[in-house]
Amino acid sequence: MSQSSFRILVLPGDGVGPEVMEQAVRILKHVEAQSDTHFDLEYALAGGCAIDAHGTPLLDETMERARASHAVLFGSVGGPKWEGLGFNLRPEIAILRLRKELNLFANLRPATLFTPLIDASTLKPEVIGGLDLMIVRECAGGLYFGEPRGIETLRNGDKRGFNTETYSTQEIERVGRVAFQLASDRRNQVCSVEKANVTESGLVWREVMSALHAREFPDVTLRHMYADNCAMQLVRAPRQFDVIVTGNMFGDILSDLASMLTGSLGMLPSATIGATKAELFNPAIYEPIHGSAPDIAGKGIANPMAQILSVAMMLRLSLGMPKQAAQVEQACIDALAAGARTPDLGGDFCTEQVGNAILAQLERLTSSAV
Repeated sequence: MSQSSFRILVLPGDGVGPEVMEQAVRILKHVEAQSDTHFDLEYALAGGCAIDAHGTPLLDETMERARASHAVLFGSVGGPKWEGLGFNLRPEIAILRLRKELNLFANLRPATLFTPLIDASTLKPEVIGGLDLMIVRECAGGLYFGEPRGIETLRNGDKRGFNTETYSTQEIERVGRVAFQLASDRRNQVCSVEKANVTESGLVWREVMSALHAREFPDVTLRHMYADNCAMQLVRAPRQFDVIVTGNMFGDILSDLASMLTGSLGMLPSATIGATKAELFNPAIYEPIHGSAPDIAGKGIANPMAQILSVAMMLRLSLGMPKQAAQVEQACIDALAAGARTPDLGGDFCTEQVGNAILAQLERLTSSAV
């Protein structure tokens, strides 16, 4: 059998990014060693570290390498060090540019409560047990990209900042199709979230989603919910949700809320894709949803699981390796069950020790599968 080869661009990022990325790459190299697959890993700078080295959050050369890759493994970026550089030179420009120029528009953020962590959630076990939901966040439009936008000085000297929340039929339909297709392989339920009661963009979102549902996905159950109610319902009865689809800003907020239902922000991976249906999504970006956590950077206590679970998503969605993806996920669950937890989960393991524990469980799983 000929060996498969995949080109992966690794952007470790800032703060705890390099620390957790190191553990994720260890897992990826084990998968490589146990399969007929070669991972051609290329490293580059993105975010604040790229500003320090090159004066820009993302070099054009790095952008070209991303285009030539099957997938991008992205670490968290940003921190107080770069906050005074101005809005157009902030580290987060790196991920925004990657998404825009790679034509990626749907950010998939699963929130699954692993059984060993049922006591780590702040919600009661009878409320949170069995949680398994997917948030599909539109990430190429909305308030973060709409025009006009800017900061102006008024005649009286006051400053005014303004952004535009805007969505077109085409933008809504393409992310809606992703949500409906995902739901058809899950529990067949989609909850579309907006603020149609107070915003025109929300009203258009609701109308387009309803029409798309009736025309292409009548067998999937669709319901609509206001964003503020959705936030309340995620805390009150989170298991009612299967797939939530929403715009850029609401998706940003609601997915962070959902992450804490699982016990820690350090547990949630994400994938950003640019097609409504494909056998493999190439290229795509895989990253944890947590930030760079500069307050703990360098201490070796960051939770690497979200970055490692992002590797599992990459194996499944971009590299066509579902068996290996499932093994990585199970290794994380088994390591948690054995007590491998960083301080965010109430444990005393360091980052590398959690990586060691996951790798040991993965070795056990792969050896028993032979």
